[in-house]
Amino acid sequence: MKIILYCSPSKQKVESHFFFIFTKYDRDNSMKTGIIGGSGLYRISSAEDGREITLQTPFGEPSAPYYAVENQGHTFYFLPRHGAAHHILPSEINHRANIHGFKQLGIEQLISISAVGSLQPQYRPRDMVLVDQYVDRTKASDRHTFFGRGAVAHVAFAEPVCRRLHQSMSALLAQVVEAHSAHQSVQIHRSGTYVNMEGPAFSTRAESQWYHRMGFDVIGMTTLAEAKLAREAEICFACLSMVTDYDSWHEEEEAVNAGMVLQTMRDNVSLAHDFITALLANPPVDDPACSCHHALDHALMTQPARMPPETRDALQIILQRTCTPV
Repeated sequence: MKIILYCSPSKQKVESHFFFIFTKYDRDNSMKTGIIGGSGLYRISSAEDGREITLQTPFGEPSAPYYAVENQGHTFYFLPRHGAAHHILPSEINHRANIHGFKQLGIEQLISISAVGSLQPQYRPRDMVLVDQYVDRTKASDRHTFFGRGAVAHVAFAEPVCRRLHQSMSALLAQVVEAHSAHQSVQIHRSGTYVNMEGPAFSTRAESQWYHRMGFDVIGMTTLAEAKLAREAEICFACLSMVTDYDSWHEEEEAVNAGMVLQTMRDNVSLAHDFITALLANPPVDDPACSCHHALDHALMTQPARMPPETRDALQIILQRTCTPV
């Protein structure tokens, strides 16, 4: 695979062509999957097994270099959303740059792994939840889209995760839990609604009890933006959430704190690494006909020729399938 990093074209070139591709890939026909790791998950394998790739994007710098591992003709790209040293707050993550970088690398599928708090008694610490719905409690929607600044698009988001990839992850996770005695007590929840708050502070008890009464299942600070941007980038997306605590709603449990999260994460990360090892050995098969890969078919409201040049520039790789050169 040959990677040509993003570089902003000249103004004259932008004005003469409303669309052109600035990132190209060799036609190696290999499948490509992205993995985003959260708290406690900063690598997918030892350094000698892969290579680091540093990218620039029109939306700024990603959280860290991407780490590439190849197996059976399938390339996996891993990115720690909080940075390799966990130095980026949830509200500071440049989600647009992270997902744009994955798009540059040509991935078709994106798997997001994160830590969450439980909002219901059946979601116990150390359990794994395959999230399939979201509730947005952030105030950063303008940073959770590639559009704006003279370009309007509205993607369908009723089903925020890819059903095919979700089912594939569910089956693989069940195999991993069954195969490792250390994980036998872990329960897999094949659906769940994720409340995305901003942080960095955890919920107040009043907030947590309200989410609990509303019937939401887990709470976290990161993955909704990844789901939204993956949809706009026409990338299949699925989310695996690792339960670390009962947030603050449970009267009989200690309210969440960072120490509690880190303690449970040590156990959860072991399962996450076993899952990723199995994933590398059993890559998910993409479906080019999946609706995720056609999310922009009827979403774009602004003709590229009417967009400001700098906006067209930033959106080139996002629109490369739906728009053609003139």
